Amino acid sequence: FAGVVYNYDQEGVHRAGSGWEQCISIPLVQPDMWELLQQWDNLLEEFSLEEAWLPHRYQEQQHNCYTFALAFVNRVRRARGRGALSKAQFTERFLLPRTREASRYLTLHQQLAHRDFYIVPLAEQEQDS
Repeated sequence: FAGVVYNYDQEGVHRAGSGWEQCISIPLVQPDMWELLQQWDNLLEEFSLEEAWLPHRYQEQQHNCYTFALAFVNRVRRARGRGALSKAQFTERFLLPRTREASRYLTLHQQLAHRDFYIVPLAEQEQDS
């Protein structure tokens, strides 16, 4: 994937094009929502400039990067006439399935790597078949 990652910490909002290679990507928009996909970057940029995300407002436990992400998702949901998600709902619906999947993959990778197996990427033409 190519793109920019927005994150929020005690220094405010950051935009980074690299340094997040080990993160887990969680799709939040259905592929058929073309209009929303086209607006996403602009909506996120506008949202990140709001006063709520100034550095002095950051609080490690209550107003952090998770809060930033959830508030943005809920802003988009409300604009589309949908209800806001609680932290628990957001975690259960979006985060847990992807982290479980990543955990299973990492466990399998570790088991294979420690049992004299070689993990070799498929050649490009084999991946397409």
